[in-house]
Amino acid sequence: MRAFLLLFLLFPLLELAVMIKVGSAIGVLPTLLLIVLGVLVGGLVLRVAGVATAWRARERLARGELPEQEVLEGLLIAIGGGLLLLPGFVSDLLAVPCLLPFTRRLLLARLRRRAEEQALRQRAFFDDLAARSGQSRPDASRPNVIEGEYERRDD
Repeated sequence: MRAFLLLFLLFPLLELAVMIKVGSAIGVLPTLLLIVLGVLVGGLVLRVAGVATAWRARERLARGELPEQEVLEGLLIAIGGGLLLLPGFVSDLLAVPCLLPFTRRLLLARLRRRAEEQALRQRAFFDDLAARSGQSRPDASRPNVIEGEYERRDD
């Protein structure tokens, strides 16, 4: 929680420092125009991409499939559009990976992998606690342990 609070306090300072640097390099008016353009593009992206994602999700639901990929992509698009709505250049740079399709898919793959690893860790922890306390898991009558022997053979 402290790291989030520190980031919450430092991020506006970082944005301000970058805006001052850019403003001194290209001038005040072009800097302000770039910031306003970023906000406008962010609003447009949220509107257009959000509607497109909702349509793709609706099509998958009509075919009887779960639209999990579309929901996750929509979430990343919303995060990217929200970052574009924030005035500043650092937030705009952070928004780009969320908005480009190929980087968005890479981010989603990484997020899924981390979520699966976290779920496995939590399940292993739950199984271990249930085994120690003598309780049975809801889906089985004993812990998820397989005993066996192995022999290594080098061919």
